[in-house]
Amino acid sequence: MLYKVKVKLFFLLFLPVFSFNAQSGLSPYIVLLGNVQDAGSPHMGCQKKCCEKLFNNPDPTRKVISIGIVDPKEKKFWMIEATPDFVSQCKELKKTCGFVHKEVPDGIFLTHAHIGHYTGLMYLGRESFNSQKVPVFAMTRMGGFLLQNGPWNQLLKIDNISLSNINDNKELKLSEQVSITPFLVPHRDEFSETVGYKISSSNKSILFIPDIDKWGKWNKDLITEIKKVDFALVDGTFYDTSEVNYRDMSEIPHPFVKETMKLLENESEETKSKIGFIHLNHTNPLLDSSSQASKIVLEKGFKVMRYKQKIEM
Repeated sequence: MLYKVKVKLFFLLFLPVFSFNAQSGLSPYIVLLGNVQDAGSPHMGCQKKCCEKLFNNPDPTRKVISIGIVDPKEKKFWMIEATPDFVSQCKELKKTCGFVHKEVPDGIFLTHAHIGHYTGLMYLGRESFNSQKVPVFAMTRMGGFLLQNGPWNQLLKIDNISLSNINDNKELKLSEQVSITPFLVPHRDEFSETVGYKISSSNKSILFIPDIDKWGKWNKDLITEIKKVDFALVDGTFYDTSEVNYRDMSEIPHPFVKETMKLLENESEETKSKIGFIHLNHTNPLLDSSSQASKIVLEKGFKVMRYKQKIEM
């Protein structure tokens, strides 16, 4: 019996989110370009066990949270978030797509003005790639932040990027097969609003919510929203309170992974299987796929998203 449990757990650890076949044709898909919280892993100044070996031996899979959206039929791809790992993530997205494409995405969608979500735009500037009018999509406050502050407004002034305004719950058609809808979520909005996205094809829809304060603060019901979609990439910054005993949680509110699992504990296996945790803090044991915490999450029917995982749409 113990042997069977171990075998089952092994398959759970390496089970894909959805079956994905690189030769499956022209269906759009999402690829995870990073699953780590804004400041990366290892984390600046961290002297804990979670980071001590990583300073000398970096893990190339520890990339800051970002996803790519790929439409093989139209030979286009887009990114959500411009992270400090933007350079390698652009290269990985181009490599993953399998078709001839320029070095930069056909559009970049931003969620908010915290460091891990927009600062990668600097690599489009004249000191680096010196791009030409890469489309950047943001809500009003986020767009205003870029327009009113350097060096970001220089990117606009010299046409490295072009800025397009997006609106709450207003769908935007990216291609014949893919659309995207931004929606507001509660978070620490010091410099901009914070948004999540729903990415849709004719077959599937996927939620992307890397940052939110607490589910109870949202003007929507998480369980209801999960049941409306095929999959949801959600804020899993901290596993539990033991990670943040040195910080005031009122300064960095996020739903603990344990809280999210508790919220859905009475739901069906199908509903639980739609949840994939992302935006993992450097202290989060879920970053280690062999950790007890990772095994618990999988045993309970949820998923932990890993670098380069694909979700076919």
